[in-house]
Amino acid sequence: MASAHSDAVPAAAKIVVAGGFGVGKTTFVGAVSEIDPVNTDAWMTSEALGVDPGRPGKVRTTVAMDFGRISLSTGLVLYLFGTPGQPRFWHMWDDVARGASAAVVLVDTRDLESSFAAVDYFERDRKLPFIVVVNLFDGVATHPMDKVRDALQISPDVPLIAADVRLRGQTVSALVTAVQHTLNTTRSLYR
Repeated sequence: MASAHSDAVPAAAKIVVAGGFGVGKTTFVGAVSEIDPVNTDAWMTSEALGVDPGRPGKVRTTVAMDFGRISLSTGLVLYLFGTPGQPRFWHMWDDVARGASAAVVLVDTRDLESSFAAVDYFERDRKLPFIVVVNLFDGVATHPMDKVRDALQISPDVPLIAADVRLRGQTVSALVTAVQHTLNTTRSLYR
C-alpha cells in the first residue's frame, strides 16, 4: 500500500525566463533542466543582419521558446519557459507568459538597453512578480548592483541578484529567489 505522501501530486509553477537578445536565456534553462531541454534554436544567417542585434560569436538564436523542468527539494516542480530575445519575436511573449507564476529577467550589463523591454513587460504590462538576474558572463560582475538597479529603474522590492547562469547552483538559487518573491508578493495581496 502506497503512503499518502507518495500519492500526492507535486505542486507546480510556470516560470518565464526573459531578457534581451543573447543574454543567456537558453543557457539558464539548460543549466538546471532535469530533462533534455527543448529549444527552438536556429542558425543565424545573413538574412538576420540588420534585423537582429549583433553579438560576436553568437551563431544560434531562439526563435520561439526554450522549455525545461526542475524539481526542487521542497516538492515544487518548476516548468521553465524561455522567451526569444529578438524584438521581432516579442509578439510571442504573451503566449509564453500566459499562466506563469513568476518571471526571471536576465540582464547583460554590457547591453542594459536590451533589458528595458523585459522589465517593462513584467512590471507594467503583465504585472507579474519578477526578479532581475545580472548574468555574470565570464563569472565577473562589471557593475555594482545598486548602479544596475538605478539604471534599470526597478523598484527596491524587486529582487536583484547576480549569477553565472552556466552554473547550476547559482541558477537554482535564482529560481528559488523568484519563487520566494512570488510567495511574498502573493501573500501581501491577501493581507
